[in-house]
Amino acid sequence: MKESVQYKIFKVFNAFILLVIVFCTLYPFLNVIAQSFSSEAFINAGQVSLLPKGFNIETYKTVTQDKMFWINYKNTVVYTVVGTAISMFLTIIFAYALSKRRLAGRRFFTVFAVFTMFFNGGLIPNYVLINSIGFDNTMWAIVIPGAISIYNMLIMKSFFENMPEELEEAASIDGLNTYGILLRIVLPLSKAVVATMILFYAVGHWNSWFPAFLYLDQKELFPVTIYLRNLIAGVTGGQSAGATSADNLTQISANIKSVTMVLTILPILTIYPFVQKYFVSGVMLGSVK
Repeated sequence: MKESVQYKIFKVFNAFILLVIVFCTLYPFLNVIAQSFSSEAFINAGQVSLLPKGFNIETYKTVTQDKMFWINYKNTVVYTVVGTAISMFLTIIFAYALSKRRLAGRRFFTVFAVFTMFFNGGLIPNYVLINSIGFDNTMWAIVIPGAISIYNMLIMKSFFENMPEELEEAASIDGLNTYGILLRIVLPLSKAVVATMILFYAVGHWNSWFPAFLYLDQKELFPVTIYLRNLIAGVTGGQSAGATSADNLTQISANIKSVTMVLTILPILTIYPFVQKYFVSGVMLGSVK
């Protein structure tokens, strides 16, 4: 079909708007990367934009040569993997159960779950609870308290509700029980929403630092986010915070924030392209239409 003049104008205007949005989205990220490789003089002068100036890697060396950095990095990987696995397990079984209209007390459990989105026990009661059950200075203080996101659970619940009931009825006639139907029928057909929820939970666990700040006292148990936070606090407070000498302290304090942001988000940026194709479809298919 021949395109009209109005449609051609629309395409040009649409492409221009999208390019502006892409530039506004990428510029802060590219600026952070450029600052992480720039020298202190150019950063303080505000001359760093998209490309590094006065190229240096002193801060990267200072951070990556510290043994504690890699210990905390390993902790973050463990917390993310274990926490995501626990969160997905609990979210799937909770959402699948609530998606069944024949479930006794379904409305009560749904309202009870939504209630927790608006009200919680508060910081001090949660801290007392974690300490009283012996979770302090353990991995479980990080991965258990926030194991289920009710928002994610509701999205998955809605996705399960939209699946044809005939599939499960046919599987039941063939001899599968509830768990067999979930594992062999429902989950294989839910790859999009499952991949999306994995991404949500993994990013949340990877970026989390406040629970570790509250419940962990041993440096060997810290996630990398706490290590980088302490590094920033130490430098801005006038301490070397792991610097090998006082000579590079000024340089480190100039671009430490940029370096820490790059080191923190790099693994997520590496994983995201592999699940991006499921991201939009998973959210839209499971959303309330």
